[in-house]
Amino acid sequence: MTVPGSAWDEAWIAGLPKAEVHCHLEGCIERDLVTRAAGRLGAKLPWDGNEDTSSVGSLTELLSYLDFSCALIDQREELVAIAYGASRHAAASGTRYLDVIITPLHWKAWQDRLDAMVDALDAGFREAEHDGLAPAGLCLSINRGQSAAAARGLVDWMVTARHPRVVGLSIDGNEQHGSNNARFAEVFALAASKGLRRCAHAGESSGPEGVREAIEILGAERVDHGIRAIEDPDLVGELVSRRVPLDICPTSNRILGLTPDPLLHPVERLRAAGVRVSLNTDDPLIYGCDLRGEYADTARIFGWGKDELIAVARTSIDSCFAEEGRRLDLMAELDVFVRTAVSDESPCGRPPRPGA
Repeated sequence: MTVPGSAWDEAWIAGLPKAEVHCHLEGCIERDLVTRAAGRLGAKLPWDGNEDTSSVGSLTELLSYLDFSCALIDQREELVAIAYGASRHAAASGTRYLDVIITPLHWKAWQDRLDAMVDALDAGFREAEHDGLAPAGLCLSINRGQSAAAARGLVDWMVTARHPRVVGLSIDGNEQHGSNNARFAEVFALAASKGLRRCAHAGESSGPEGVREAIEILGAERVDHGIRAIEDPDLVGELVSRRVPLDICPTSNRILGLTPDPLLHPVERLRAAGVRVSLNTDDPLIYGCDLRGEYADTARIFGWGKDELIAVARTSIDSCFAEEGRRLDLMAELDVFVRTAVSDESPCGRPPRPGA
């Protein structure tokens, strides 16, 4: 049973100031929008009958679904609606800021129209912020299957356009057949030299070596997922000493088969070892999750109290790519919340450990 005001209380979690730093726009498309776009274009949907979601049980299936759904989106108003919906979904969990990853390779109708695409997304996010919903920044992402030339073209556009909505460079894609990190080292170095923030997927479809490469070859400031770092104690020590945060997505890891048993997820071992971790949704509308649930479920599974969740929220804000003034304001808001939480603390504030 959830004790009101405890770390498992979703109302308390919703009030906890926090950011989300690992959320893909491709995973924020409403099912109804996909259905309407498919009908307009005469495309066959990948689900039958009254199933609630597409069939996604592996990274390969996920990437295939993203290619399908995003390829249907060819109208400006659709992009505006997707951006607004992403902020609305995040705000419902009490998220104060959102770094949104978008991989142009998935969006066939927009690959040669990045200006128009980013402007449409910006319009949706501006409308959401005007309505009091979560502000967002965009991290444009390279797919690991792309050429170095294509990646350079993306970074050149980012440097030239300097669109205020674009805050960083990302890289994602399946690493099972090679990370190709060396291929993209030059463009990541260019992005760093031009003041762009950098994050990289690793330690999901790759082992700990992928995490090490993301840090050492790409110079990633944050690692998306990164959970397989637990397999290399020396790497864990380096993550601690370098203070590199891992942007962890427990529900995604479970659904895609990385950690089928939630009790065996390495997030607690990583946190206990001193690694800075944040909790995130990855592809929330595909997995049917939200950030409030990620916090509550993880706290319940591992017996976290308020102190642990506040530390996770602090890492999320400290590591987000918001401009400095906004980030400092969010940190100040968290500090006020913490002082209030401490003054209201009761013996019920920490849930019992599992099995207690």
